[in-house]
Amino acid sequence: MGCLSCWRTDRELNNVDMGKKRVMLPAEELDLSTVKYEAEIIDAPHLTGLTFRLFIKILEAPLIGPTIIAYLKKKNGMVEFLRSTVIPEPPMYKPEYPPQDPEPGTISLDEDGKPEDRVELALKCLPEYDPATSWNGDLSQFRYWKIRDYAHGYRSKLVTPSMVAERIITVIEEFSHKKPPAPLLISFDAEEVRKQAAASTKRFEEGRPLSILDGIFMAIKDDIGCHPYIMKGATTWMDETNSNNEDAVCVSRLRSCGVILVGKANMHELGMGTTGNNPNYGTTRNPHAPDRYTGGSSSGPAAIVASGICSAALGTDGGGSIRIPSSLCGVVGLKTTYGRTDIRGSLCESGTVEIIGPIASSVEDVTLVYAAILGSNPVARNILNPSPPCLPNFPSMESLNAVGSLRLGKYTPWFNDVHSTDISDKCEDILNQLSKTHGCEVVEIVIPELHEMRTAHLVSIGSEMLTGLNPDCEDGKGTELNYDTRTSMALFRSFTASDYVAAQCLRRRIMYHHMEIFKKVDVIVTPTTGMTAPKIPPSALKYGETDMQVTGYLMRFVIAANLLGLPAISVPIGYDKQGLPIGLQLMGRPWGEASILRLASVVEELCGSKKKPVSFYDVVKTS
Repeated sequence: MGCLSCWRTDRELNNVDMGKKRVMLPAEELDLSTVKYEAEIIDAPHLTGLTFRLFIKILEAPLIGPTIIAYLKKKNGMVEFLRSTVIPEPPMYKPEYPPQDPEPGTISLDEDGKPEDRVELALKCLPEYDPATSWNGDLSQFRYWKIRDYAHGYRSKLVTPSMVAERIITVIEEFSHKKPPAPLLISFDAEEVRKQAAASTKRFEEGRPLSILDGIFMAIKDDIGCHPYIMKGATTWMDETNSNNEDAVCVSRLRSCGVILVGKANMHELGMGTTGNNPNYGTTRNPHAPDRYTGGSSSGPAAIVASGICSAALGTDGGGSIRIPSSLCGVVGLKTTYGRTDIRGSLCESGTVEIIGPIASSVEDVTLVYAAILGSNPVARNILNPSPPCLPNFPSMESLNAVGSLRLGKYTPWFNDVHSTDISDKCEDILNQLSKTHGCEVVEIVIPELHEMRTAHLVSIGSEMLTGLNPDCEDGKGTELNYDTRTSMALFRSFTASDYVAAQCLRRRIMYHHMEIFKKVDVIVTPTTGMTAPKIPPSALKYGETDMQVTGYLMRFVIAANLLGLPAISVPIGYDKQGLPIGLQLMGRPWGEASILRLASVVEELCGSKKKPVSFYDVVKTS
């Protein structure tokens, strides 16, 4: 997540003025022709180094600190939204969806069945595999090794999981000695990896691999449980207060498929940031430009995939935390519908905006991992009433026809509100190609109340995180958090119960607007982020930084999927003039993972070859 991202000035609500009191029109009465897009203006200081350290001392002082927070909230319009406005809609504390029609050209999966059976069915949905493309193809053109490449190599005895494990261990240990530190993993045990790889190698020798995912190396973000490691959330102390080292539900599903779990991936502390900066363990570097951020908070998962070290990784996404780093690192990241994956065993298991989802180098690999981990928590299923999970039958004519019939929603002034036109131009080019090549219709839409949406999301996720952290903070652990985390916590503590209820009223209102939009379009298309990977200030490595302008750009397009629980995917579509990756975001209807995966696959095909990252490791090489 990113914090303070909704701070801005000069906001005009669609309402009736009554002095300070404002009364919003009911959502269904809002005249969209009167809605005018207003660029987000964030009024907050950019701080790093010793200045940031001094700011925290002032911010946490008894009288002056709350005064500063109150001033910044007022300056950025938050008080106006939450305390001076009558919102006619009742609160919605978790996403609530109208019934959804079945997606065309799909194959249903049994969420109560065995993960390995779902993966086998997902495999049948993919185009036919030609090993010559990878193993005997043009070596001059860069491509990532896919999961099916590994599986072919293992079955053909070209390579073994144990051989790959030794190469990965060498690379991980090399990263651990970098100066300044830039670890991909926070928790790592070479012998544990060797043990898992040996068991997988033996299964292949005996001709009984558990699934296509057997022997596939994956990293798990440090806010998701993974045996034998204790979850730290990238803090320096959580392993002291948390002795649980069991697998999260999603991780146990991967393990049953034979996945080799390499360790706990680095992240922005407690997920409270969009860059991946982490003074506790070292800041993970962007594989395409080591002087730049990976994006966050799933920084380690995205970087370890983009570097070629792991085929896939699991991340969490509460405010773009899978999609932002996937976009900045040039890989694919899927944010599922809220409740589609079971988040028990993670730090976010009691939240209402966060999910666990896959990051991989291709849509194909994301699809296979998604098939393994999907399945609702039975309690959530009773509340959310999800549509049955399904996947597109990618090569079928019905599936291709379904792509051609898609209506793609584009809110042009929002779409173009980016740091560099390289991003909007590249995304626009893909929309044009989808229209010309596949017959997709691009429909102009209006999305009202984007600023209110950011405020509602910030209050929602901030209040939920504060609830989880309060006991440890009361026990003295709050002062051991990073400075940017403490900045966010100071803001979260300023929220009242009435602020939280107002945010949930806004959530219902914004859900109404989006469900109305989805009556006209099938997918909402935006850039994933409003800027490519930002540079890492050297002064930020020791004490961290707060830069709300950067946060605003990185979170500009991702919030709706979290606040409303909608599925969204980031697909790499090319590079800016500096050679930095650009991502396209596809956001679908509730439970519409199949539709966005199908469209993402088509987008991926249109984009062609990828650029080899500066930091890339071929751990499969057989020569």
